[in-house]
Amino acid sequence: MPDPPSPRPNYPAKPRPGDRVAVLSPSAGLPALFPEVYELGLRRLRSELDLIPVEYPTTRMIDADPRDRARDLTAAFADPSVTAVLASIGGDDQIRVVPHLDDAVLRANPKPFYGYSDNTNLLAHLFDLGIVGYHGGSVMVHLGRGGAMHPTTLDSLRTALFGTGWHELPEVTEYTDEPADWRDPTGLDRAPAMYPASGWTWHGPRRQVEGRIWGGNLEVLSWLLRAGRIGPSEAYAGCVLLVETSEELPSDVEVYRILRDMGERGLLGGFPAVLVGRAKAWDRDRPNNPEQKRAYARAQRDAVRRACAEYAPDAVLVFDLEIGHTDPQLIVPYGGEVRIDATAKRITVRY
Repeated sequence: MPDPPSPRPNYPAKPRPGDRVAVLSPSAGLPALFPEVYELGLRRLRSELDLIPVEYPTTRMIDADPRDRARDLTAAFADPSVTAVLASIGGDDQIRVVPHLDDAVLRANPKPFYGYSDNTNLLAHLFDLGIVGYHGGSVMVHLGRGGAMHPTTLDSLRTALFGTGWHELPEVTEYTDEPADWRDPTGLDRAPAMYPASGWTWHGPRRQVEGRIWGGNLEVLSWLLRAGRIGPSEAYAGCVLLVETSEELPSDVEVYRILRDMGERGLLGGFPAVLVGRAKAWDRDRPNNPEQKRAYARAQRDAVRRACAEYAPDAVLVFDLEIGHTDPQLIVPYGGEVRIDATAKRITVRY
């Protein structure tokens, strides 16, 4: 069982244009399988953000030993010439990496870490150490996007990398959950097809909430709960829960059950607000048509509302934010501060 997290967020110093930043694969070593996508992401890291990527031995390695991946992460935090750490992509086994990290090194050398999906493991661990991370940003998925980076993603990532202070999250008018096929060599030349985006959906009391963001990918949170990696529920009381789902397209029944489990252990009831990412509703193995996607998203929202009605009836709920497995993607501070105004329907975060 981890120690209770620090009540005060520790925002690490931000990188500056021209700095060296670590690019690592703490989960899947997909740069080895799709080098063209990865190299495009590195080029944009240099050209769009003026940062110098620094790779480590396991960055381009498939099935690297968890201890070696942890060693690279620890080395990146320890290196005084590196000012931020970025994940190349997610995966599904970072849960085996975190136990091998040197927490003393991470505490002594806090740095902003950017990642999402399976990187929820490291973000939650940094939260427990009192270090603010950043939920979002992927060298391969968003920097390596076909055609060009989405301008909303680029603006958000630039602000999360270099900005400080309070910033309002924007609503978007278009989105996609149908990325290019990385196996198609021409896919990187074309931007993905975009679809009209509905605005945020608000549910619950019209009040203001302020707290620290905690949560991440819902499937990974369920693994962390089963592995005993999440501290006592009271340690997260007052935090704002962020949840989003992945390309595995979990059913609404699974979403409800995960949140129900969080409710039964007293965790869900401690959150005064829940921010829910736009549900990814399409995958190559499940190419849902538009109506099927709308039905899937409705069922996901209903599952969250049902669980919160039972365990957190006074929570403010906001659905369809561009957080997580979305394009464009908003990067938000994990462990950092957020203000939610359900009357004005505004969300601001402190970078």
